[in-house]
Amino acid sequence: MADNSQNQARHVAIIMDGNGRWAKRRALPRAMGHKRGVEAVRTLVRSLKDMPIECLTLYAFSSENWKRPQDEVSDLMNLMRSFIRSDLDEFVANGVRLKIVGDWRALDSDIVDMLEDALERTRNGTRTVAVALNYGAQQEIAMAARAAASEDEITPESIERHLFTADLPPVDLLIRTSGEVRLSNFLLWQMAYAEMIFVETLWPDFTPRHLHEALDTFAMRERRYGGR
Repeated sequence: MADNSQNQARHVAIIMDGNGRWAKRRALPRAMGHKRGVEAVRTLVRSLKDMPIECLTLYAFSSENWKRPQDEVSDLMNLMRSFIRSDLDEFVANGVRLKIVGDWRALDSDIVDMLEDALERTRNGTRTVAVALNYGAQQEIAMAARAAASEDEITPESIERHLFTADLPPVDLLIRTSGEVRLSNFLLWQMAYAEMIFVETLWPDFTPRHLHEALDTFAMRERRYGGR
């Protein structure tokens, strides 16, 4: 584990990629890959109590994911329902605050109701798990810029006040699984000075050990923020 006296990541964001490829390699339906991906999320969230991370943001469903086959989208929505039902009490018991990033109110009404209940029940948590649902960074920045313009002040600070993540610390570390090396319209503003780590591991195989290794790598990096 990284030495807490060194660089410490307060906010870690993860692009959870590779569920479909995990299933394909095992000749399983894509739905099984997504199910195993949810199990990886559950294990990782449970491990946070042993890590210095204040906020973990997970890219769960992008605004572009609606282009996927309808049966796959339905499977993902059903997994979301199941996860909320099964894990909400544990979030509350462990002091985890749930935050939703994105246009989540456009989801099915029953999911919106479940999320509203979850947000209320976890609002006093001391550690945050933010889930990006129906999220796109370009859309978020445009929305925030419009809001800032309506106040007759367009500055980096005024835009930041209107981002979904306004109450979260800047992203320190981005991790993307499955060997893909791109940002996929995720937290583009928030990651202006984030360190990035791309790993070959497919998301269903990603464990707390992989996160510890990423934190160790982060701790050894020198962050200059544009300086020398």
